[in-house]
Amino acid sequence: MGLCEPTLQASPVRRLHHVGFVVSSIEVAADRFAKSLGATWNHEVIYDPLQVAKVSFINGVQPLCAAIELVEPAGTNSPVERFEQKGGGLHHLCYEVGELEDQLKLSRSLGGVIVRPPLPAVAFNGRRIAWVFTKDKLLLEFLEAGTGEG
Repeated sequence: MGLCEPTLQASPVRRLHHVGFVVSSIEVAADRFAKSLGATWNHEVIYDPLQVAKVSFINGVQPLCAAIELVEPAGTNSPVERFEQKGGGLHHLCYEVGELEDQLKLSRSLGGVIVRPPLPAVAFNGRRIAWVFTKDKLLLEFLEAGTGEG
């Protein structure tokens, strides 16, 4: 079984959906990211008012592989603004999960702190996301499973 294929074992985590990178400008960074990964960028940039950020996705060649999400702060009140001011870079891992509330309960039981409760995400057609900071200082985004990709 390859790294991009989902496991068949019962798990609250379905698959690694994307890896988030904070950049100062999606327009400047996206082509460079895509070329370094042997991928292409579709030039779609989505504004998310709830997260005060612009996002864009670079999808891998294989459909089951995780995407790269580029995140650009869209204002001084953006949750990623300070991170970007420190140079940006690798920000989070996003896992698509079957039951968001169950995943949050599990995360709490493992010592994780919910830093952003469930909210609808523009980039995912209104599917809910939540953010958890683990005991090991890893920021995880959990994406509620849904039909289709988005």
